[in-house]
Amino acid sequence: MAELVQDKEVFASAEVDSSKKKNRTRSRSFLDAATEQELLSGISKEAEAGKLPSNVAAGMKELYQNYKTAVLQSGIPNAHETVLENMAVALDLIFLDVEDPFIFSPYHKALRKPLDYYDFGQKYIRPLIDFRNSYVGNVNIFNEIQEKLRQGHNIVFISNHQTEADPAVIALLLETSSPHIAENLIYVAGDRVVTDPLCKPFSMGRNLICVYSKKHMNDDPEHSEEKRKANIRSLKEMALLLRGGSQVIWIAPSGGRDRPDPLSGEWFPAHFDASSVDNMRRLAEHSGAPGHVYPLALLCYDIMPPPPQVEREIGERRVISFHGVGLSVAPEISFSEVTAASENPEEVWLQMIHWLCTSSLVQIKMFSSKVA
Repeated sequence: MAELVQDKEVFASAEVDSSKKKNRTRSRSFLDAATEQELLSGISKEAEAGKLPSNVAAGMKELYQNYKTAVLQSGIPNAHETVLENMAVALDLIFLDVEDPFIFSPYHKALRKPLDYYDFGQKYIRPLIDFRNSYVGNVNIFNEIQEKLRQGHNIVFISNHQTEADPAVIALLLETSSPHIAENLIYVAGDRVVTDPLCKPFSMGRNLICVYSKKHMNDDPEHSEEKRKANIRSLKEMALLLRGGSQVIWIAPSGGRDRPDPLSGEWFPAHFDASSVDNMRRLAEHSGAPGHVYPLALLCYDIMPPPPQVEREIGERRVISFHGVGLSVAPEISFSEVTAASENPEEVWLQMIHWLCTSSLVQIKMFSSKVA
């Protein structure tokens, strides 16, 4: 409890310094809250004052209740205190961004000071993971990858995507065995997680290459060309990073989160976009530094499942649960070796990566039945 209070005051102190530089007074509605009632009243107070849009205020209240229910399921000591302290910081950061919106650059480096957004995200998601019923597969391959990074090589993870919490889940599962990957992984992130007010503070703590998902490219036809140009700028940023070597990049070429089969209810990796997979391969191969591609599988949908259907509007409901999770990496896959005897190399390459990702997901389910 003392640690949580100290963390909250660190955030408060840093925000005061930031506010002084911008000549404005920071609200203490959330960081000063000592009870659940005071925290929820703070949301209502700021909404009534016109400082919070009604839809954001409603989302904040729902987020609090769902997070509370999930953390209480965990049975951890001082669960109520953990909920109050973590949500006080989360709501304060959401409110801070509504007042003064943060703009993400094509390449966003995790904000670690004066506010450590990475640490905030880790502490927020940690109580949602049932570590006793979680699984990390092929730890020896993660060790191999860390060694390659130390040697200046580039690594690309071709992965499925399950929840908004994927980056935190990956980092929490790897923080002990592969800490360098956990903290330095760069995520190719869609525009939803850098524009949704309830998601932005968590995204600010991750290294990101910001792109527009093909699934939402034409949601607003008037801005489609602008989005395509922004994606080109992001690809150029990625190419520059890879030229320097020692980069580890995660991409979900499905362009969105996995969703269950409507008939069987089974979760498997969504279809991978061929051009996204091939672009990453070419970037890794032509960076000037040795490049390696590894299929990665993640199973964590119960922590924060997506809406049943892809939604066009920003502001989805956040369903949250306490659950086991899983992560596994397959051996490196070589384009030249896989496609040597093929007349359609790109298609064979895509199918092989998707198959390896699916196989790794099955491995997770086999070794940890409580995850699935």
